[in-house]
Amino acid sequence: MHATNSRGHSPAFLQPQNGNSHRSSGYVPGKVVPLRPPPPPKSQASAKFTSIRQEAQASFAFSSEEQQVQRERRKQKRHKNTFICFAITSFSFFVALAVILGISSKYAPDENCPDQNPRLRNWDPGQDSAKQVVIKEGDMFRLTSDATVNSIVIQDGGLLVFGDDKDGSRNITLRTRYILIKDGGALHIGAEKCRYKSKATITLYGKSDEGESMPTFGKKFIGVEAGGTLELHGTQKASWTLLVRTLNSSGLTFGSYAFEKDFSRGLNVRVIDQDTAKILEIERFDTHESQNESRRLQKFLRDQDPGRIVAIAVGDSAVKSLLQGTIQMIQDRLGSKLIQGLGYRQAWALVGVIDGGSTSCNESVRNYENHSSGGKALAQREFYTVDGQKFSVTAYSEWTEGISYSGFQVEAVDGVKLHLLDDVSSWEPGDHIVVASTDYSMFQAEEFTLLPCPECGRFQVKVKETPQFLHMGEIIDGVDMRAEVGILTQNIVIRGEMEGSCYAENQCQFFDYDTFGGHVMIKKNFTSVHLSHVELKHMGQQHLGRYPVHFHLCGDVDSRGGYRHAAFVDGLSIHHSFSRCITVHGTNGLLIKDTVGFDTLGHCFFLEDGIEQRNTLFHNLGLLTKPGTLLPTDRNNSMCITMREKVFGNYIPVPATDCMAVSTFWIAHPNNNLINNAAAGSQDAGIWYLFHKEPTGESSGLQLLAKPELTPLGIFYNNRVHSNFKAGLFIDKGVKTTNASAADPREYLCLDNSARFADNGIGLTFASDGSFPSDEGSSQEVSESLFVGESRNYGFQGGQNKYVGTGGIDLKPRTLPRNRTFPIRGFQIYDGPIHLTRCTFKKYVPTLDRYTSAIGFLMKNSWQITPRNNISLVRFGPHVSLNVFFGKPGPWFEDCELDGDKNSIFHDIDGSVTGYKDAYVGRMDNYLIRHPSCINVTKWNAVVCSGSYAQIYVQTWSTPNLTMTITRDEYPDYPMVLRGINQKAAFSQYQPVIMLEKGYTIHWNGPAPKTAFLYLINFNKNDWIRVGLCYPSNTSFQVTFGFLQRHNGSLSKMEEYEPVHSLEELQKKQSERKFYFDSSTGLLFLYLKAKSHRDGHSYCSSQGCERVKIQAATDSKDISNCMAKAYPQYYRKPSALKSMPSMLKGLCQGCGTHQAVFTSDPHTNYLPVQFRSPSQAETQRGDVSVISINGTDFPFRSVGILLLVVDACSVPFRLTEKKVFSFTDVSRMEEYLKTSIPPRSVVLLSTRGQIKQLNISDSLVPLGLAKPANLYNKGLYL
Repeated sequence: MHATNSRGHSPAFLQPQNGNSHRSSGYVPGKVVPLRPPPPPKSQASAKFTSIRQEAQASFAFSSEEQQVQRERRKQKRHKNTFICFAITSFSFFVALAVILGISSKYAPDENCPDQNPRLRNWDPGQDSAKQVVIKEGDMFRLTSDATVNSIVIQDGGLLVFGDDKDGSRNITLRTRYILIKDGGALHIGAEKCRYKSKATITLYGKSDEGESMPTFGKKFIGVEAGGTLELHGTQKASWTLLVRTLNSSGLTFGSYAFEKDFSRGLNVRVIDQDTAKILEIERFDTHESQNESRRLQKFLRDQDPGRIVAIAVGDSAVKSLLQGTIQMIQDRLGSKLIQGLGYRQAWALVGVIDGGSTSCNESVRNYENHSSGGKALAQREFYTVDGQKFSVTAYSEWTEGISYSGFQVEAVDGVKLHLLDDVSSWEPGDHIVVASTDYSMFQAEEFTLLPCPECGRFQVKVKETPQFLHMGEIIDGVDMRAEVGILTQNIVIRGEMEGSCYAENQCQFFDYDTFGGHVMIKKNFTSVHLSHVELKHMGQQHLGRYPVHFHLCGDVDSRGGYRHAAFVDGLSIHHSFSRCITVHGTNGLLIKDTVGFDTLGHCFFLEDGIEQRNTLFHNLGLLTKPGTLLPTDRNNSMCITMREKVFGNYIPVPATDCMAVSTFWIAHPNNNLINNAAAGSQDAGIWYLFHKEPTGESSGLQLLAKPELTPLGIFYNNRVHSNFKAGLFIDKGVKTTNASAADPREYLCLDNSARFADNGIGLTFASDGSFPSDEGSSQEVSESLFVGESRNYGFQGGQNKYVGTGGIDLKPRTLPRNRTFPIRGFQIYDGPIHLTRCTFKKYVPTLDRYTSAIGFLMKNSWQITPRNNISLVRFGPHVSLNVFFGKPGPWFEDCELDGDKNSIFHDIDGSVTGYKDAYVGRMDNYLIRHPSCINVTKWNAVVCSGSYAQIYVQTWSTPNLTMTITRDEYPDYPMVLRGINQKAAFSQYQPVIMLEKGYTIHWNGPAPKTAFLYLINFNKNDWIRVGLCYPSNTSFQVTFGFLQRHNGSLSKMEEYEPVHSLEELQKKQSERKFYFDSSTGLLFLYLKAKSHRDGHSYCSSQGCERVKIQAATDSKDISNCMAKAYPQYYRKPSALKSMPSMLKGLCQGCGTHQAVFTSDPHTNYLPVQFRSPSQAETQRGDVSVISINGTDFPFRSVGILLLVVDACSVPFRLTEKKVFSFTDVSRMEEYLKTSIPPRSVVLLSTRGQIKQLNISDSLVPLGLAKPANLYNKGLYL
């Protein structure tokens, strides 16, 4: 029933009206009035009683006595009738009540279910693609069957509801070109409190080049305008979770196995581990040619452990020299019945179990006739691994057209079981899921179909397809590398109907498939929009504004916009779409939750114009985010270069700086919340924050209250990023906000900087926000972080993984982020200042092909690096060969001669990097920072020095391609040559790092600049250096000082420098504004001394940037290089102003991250456990066996079994039992395992020595094995 007055008593899902004042009639969630049955008819008894009473009122008159008698009789009768009436009425009431309750329990509608609204009429529009349906006031329809129409407009209070059944047996498909909901119209499929149970599909059909295009919405859409209501609520399902056990390629730990060969004469044998399906031995015995081969086979079978799986297949022929003893061995150990009678060139295959008897043996034989065996002799048996995976072993032998074939196959069968972190009992057989890549390539994500699995628990599913790639399900080296697993199937589906290939103007030069899908657009002043557990497939178009889900300029959609129940999308599965996943455009306060976006084009979760704020993205998963064409940032290299219609003139876009930024999460304003999301594979970046200088797109011209870059970041918490080709997290300054012009021919909304990207070969790169003097100066800090160079996740070839090589501490084959020479770095320093503290580095081991270091620097860096970069309280694991590396000429580093390369430096505050407290670490050939006591660290290409350091920023005007040489007076033989940046611009810039309180000279490779500026960068008050700049001897100067205000470019407190007559006089007056020009050497000397305090991380003082301007007047065109005249005249003996500290002894106390394990659930404590089990040779050598728990080692040297029991609820851990059992105490251990393990315990068990004769397998099954393990000749850890 329609609620006419909802303000006084509004249900949870009834929204206050926005925009249009007309309310939707029909179903209002939470306000359906129960249907009441009509009152029961009066009973015959009550009717009779009424007639008697009426008759009494109409009786004749009697005498007074007779009247008295009559009154007494009537009184008695009335009492009697009253009793009878009461009894009958009571009985009728209870009967009626029982009937009503029975009817209510079976037929009464649920007031929360939209399809049970009693005012609805069943509607069956049939199959008519020309029918244009308008559902208007008074139309309240329940769709009950499949239908095809041209279009549907729901308006003026019209209502369309999809019918449902309690058992979910309906399957309704509605095909239409579009659905438009406006002015009080409403479309409902289920409700939040009454989830839709059946299958509902809305198919949007039509081609881009046919039919009419609706204003604003275009074609193939569901559109919601002002006053419209869209409520879609499917059955709740877990949206995504994580693997908790590694999913191996082929479903088996050691992979599947397939072999076939022709004319492999004799008996071909494979031995397979019955617990893991691993191929243990591959042999061929030519028992046709050699009796010795027969004897070798006999011994081979005799030496096999009981329980081993053996597969045998004949190649060509095998019986000529097959000895009877060997035949008997095959019969006794494998249970064969056919080997005895095997004939010449007969095809024979066997799969059996050592000592398993004839019941464990499967074999087949085929006769050889006319060069053919008439089919395969095929033997096959099925087994289970110790973790419960079913696998088959097949052997076959065959003659075909005179050619003998034999082969083997080991593969998982009847599906592969996935073990998951969360309860997925809501997932059903037939559902489709996706498992994310855990390698460098996002293309290793795989789709699977769920199979029925009655044996599965709530945290398990079984998939039909065989995995092609490795998907990690472990926390490795302290890092959570478990693959995400997302659901793609929902019972409400919105899908685009697609053509077989690309056509018309749909960017077919880039796509060979149809990209013109459907789309959902919601506009401002809608009444109510909530979408939950809906599948959107083949949605989106390669046209602006056409996205799977698009909130278009909706403004505030939460309580600020007048909505009692804020708009949200929850549990959507958006996959195989053609333009983004969810676009939030000019919309604030939207909740996007538990949504999976898989295999999409362009930015997936997309905040568009730079004004979107207060939106929350919670626990969403995006993966396989591929390039699209809509914006420059969506495009890949070829799209960027090809699409030039919106650039100016003949400009050719530069992909690295204009495009190539497609991201799973594109966040255009910092005031949004990202919590518990996963970006699990993008062509470029996982999460990209950028800061618009001004609103863009349709929001252009709107005024922001604060600049985005000065707006505090919303909540950014517990987000996962991996398998992205370039960068995981990127924080950038913005996009271009002006149209292409001659001044800047780049396209509107292309990237607005020359950003370099980190890739997976670089753990993290921090850079400052800009460059001096326009940048204010800032600081970035990394703390409590773990960096792992090359973990035990070795990756898997394929899926567009281009690079494979060796690496890691064990130098095993593995996939690589770049080619095998790419230098791997954990933390990369670029300009700064950055602070790295309380971090741990593990497993950075160089190879013969590449350098691998925990800390490194941006390669080929043309810009500055500040000495304010500092590192403290860091810890390096035992497998870190290079704590830091400064690069060397060669691959990737090239000549290492750019300005930033030469000036690389950081401050080791506490000595945790170098062992020297309060030391600076720079490149070994940088003599601007050295003194005689510095320590060279050759393998780092580094020098460790004490001292105080700052920078001088030199800017020269009208001097293109000018090179500057700066020399310290103490080391004139080791000058630094700086190329500068902006060499072709109006001014060049140079920024060397210098040691304070020293003298320097500056020279040029061309005519001296007529205008030069010297800025004091990172100088504290009273810090100073002396500089001498080379000029022709006939030069005259005007030198001025001032404080530059960077915000407006004004100068304050300006002072003129005055000349003095000697260097000695200048030295006496170094605090005054004086200069000295030595015309004999051509050097203009002056002191640069800071007058004001510097605050915080600013490059300059609190009064402004202290700047010296030199105006030089000369007509000379000679090269101004005064080195030959300056030295040795101004040479000074090298000295240390600050002595080198002593080297620290012992390990750094309190260094490294406090957290040992980093997972996606920070509220769950994980316990790192490691087993070190030596080989037989290592055991004989005396190597110790160790179980390590949270860094605490529990060693044991004696032969036997070490068993540790840990309380699973203690943090960090509490050992409740430690027992060592000798091999003679096995029965006591079995009894202990059965009776003495407390509940909620973690059991850790490791063996040492030969356990061949022990029978402990059965007792281990209760600890988690799917079957008793075969432990012959094996060590064990559990």
